[in-house]
Amino acid sequence: MPKNKILFPFLITFFTIIVITFGIHLFILNQLNKSLFSNMIVESYLVNSLLAISIFILLFFSRNKFKTQLGFFFLGGSMLKFLFFFIIFNPVYKADGEIQAVEFAAFFIPYFLSLALETIFAARMLNNL
Repeated sequence: MPKNKILFPFLITFFTIIVITFGIHLFILNQLNKSLFSNMIVESYLVNSLLAISIFILLFFSRNKFKTQLGFFFLGGSMLKFLFFFIIFNPVYKADGEIQAVEFAAFFIPYFLSLALETIFAARMLNNL
């Protein structure tokens, strides 16, 4: 993939996969008779998506000037996501004293999905430097 042709495919692929996964997630919750929009599921998908897209855009526009530091930018972005989890989501999830499975899934499904997509596309971008 040419150097300048990775951002748009990332955005299209990311958006498509995250929307499909969100739909499947809601479908499964519905089938299990769980509340669809509790556990900050919408906020989790939005925050993880916005952070993943922002991190990838930072990597993309920094790829030529900061080639040797891109890995650190990527790790910093992952740390930022965990910071958001511990500041925004963890207090809500632990309000009853424990994190339920649906709460865990509400955050970590979009987290791992966005991390996987970021990693795949960042690796492609780095291979083309």
